[in-house]
Amino acid sequence: MQTQLSESQLAHPALAEANEVLRTCVHCGLCLATCPTYAILGDERDSPRGRIYLIKDMLEADGPADATVTRHIDRCLSCLSCMTTCPAGVDYMHLVDHARGHIEKTWERPLPERLLRTLLAIALPSPGLARLALLAARGPALLAPLFGGRLGALLRLAGRPAHGPSWVERPQVIRARGPRRKRVALLTGCVQCVLAPEINEAAARVLARHGCEVVVVRDAGCCGALAHHLGDEARGRAQAGRTAAALAREAAGAELDAVVATASGCGTMLKDYGHLLRDDAVHATAGAQVADLARDVSEVLDALGLAGEGQAPTAAPVAYHSACSLQHGQRIEARPVALLKAAGFSVRTVPDGHFCCGSAGTYNMLQPELAGELGARKAAAIEGTGAALVAAGNVGCMVQLAGHTTLPVVHTVELLDWATGGPPPPALERLAAA
Repeated sequence: MQTQLSESQLAHPALAEANEVLRTCVHCGLCLATCPTYAILGDERDSPRGRIYLIKDMLEADGPADATVTRHIDRCLSCLSCMTTCPAGVDYMHLVDHARGHIEKTWERPLPERLLRTLLAIALPSPGLARLALLAARGPALLAPLFGGRLGALLRLAGRPAHGPSWVERPQVIRARGPRRKRVALLTGCVQCVLAPEINEAAARVLARHGCEVVVVRDAGCCGALAHHLGDEARGRAQAGRTAAALAREAAGAELDAVVATASGCGTMLKDYGHLLRDDAVHATAGAQVADLARDVSEVLDALGLAGEGQAPTAAPVAYHSACSLQHGQRIEARPVALLKAAGFSVRTVPDGHFCCGSAGTYNMLQPELAGELGARKAAAIEGTGAALVAAGNVGCMVQLAGHTTLPVVHTVELLDWATGGPPPPALERLAAA
């Protein structure tokens, strides 16, 4: 693709990088076939190729974003399926992130939208604030069936139970069972602690059971992904810098073999810290170190080898939902399935598994109609497998799927913990009680 950015524009490193990404695109259009929003809307501007043209025109104009480019960039899920498909290796992830930052700096959104985006950027990364927000909204959440759009989506989310602080959230060292094989830091995350604390609890147990000393690091809070993907670059980088610094201090004090994420959206962000913080004079070194250490929990368990193979406590077939941030963002697709099978679970393949479920961070709150259609499509594909339960590696996907299917939805690590001596996932216990 030819570009016409001026020499003065190219003097800015971020614009020079965006220019190189734009020039990589060869207009082939293969990305259209795997783009969820293009599949639904059929609008070229809601495809990766169309968005690339919009971004090119916006940057070349060297002015503020407009309503058209904002609408079509906002509709992008950042599922990164296009990057898996692209034969030219276009770095769409960093290009669309740059575009979002430019939009937030130059386009004035309507006041209600600004307030909503600010609320999400402030409340969700803080477990304390998220708990308060959910508790405060519990009464209004009863009215969710009366509303559509963004308000209805927010009220439906507010209707989910908010859990108090879990034992695994506090800074601590969880000793390995038996000889120590690895020392890992567990990133407990933010909103996951509120909506599904059982995920981190299961991860801590199963890692310790397999010989890991598990460290919960003080001040390792939000990874910054949520704010960053909202285009709030300053807030996202600040959160990433603090978390990188905390994890790097722990690594300096005692050797770490990995920084483990159980939310694949966080894991993708951690692995990008080297790029995100490369120009940060204070945190660049820490960012690169954390990016090198970052692992999804499935990568660590795969390297350790699963104990008690073939001893699954249930014969119920499991549909594995491959989160976009895991299969496209981190290129991890086979490991979780292999681990579930090694544990003895019967795993069903979900048709069109490369398609997003519509969660995508805050997407299901900001673009509820599109997210709802994608969620219903994914739920139908899952139920069509005949599975009795669903496993996924990202809490956002779990929340989204639970809103579209009656099947219990659990994290992959919960099943692996259960199969190797841990308790049943709470979602399965609730199903049995019902």
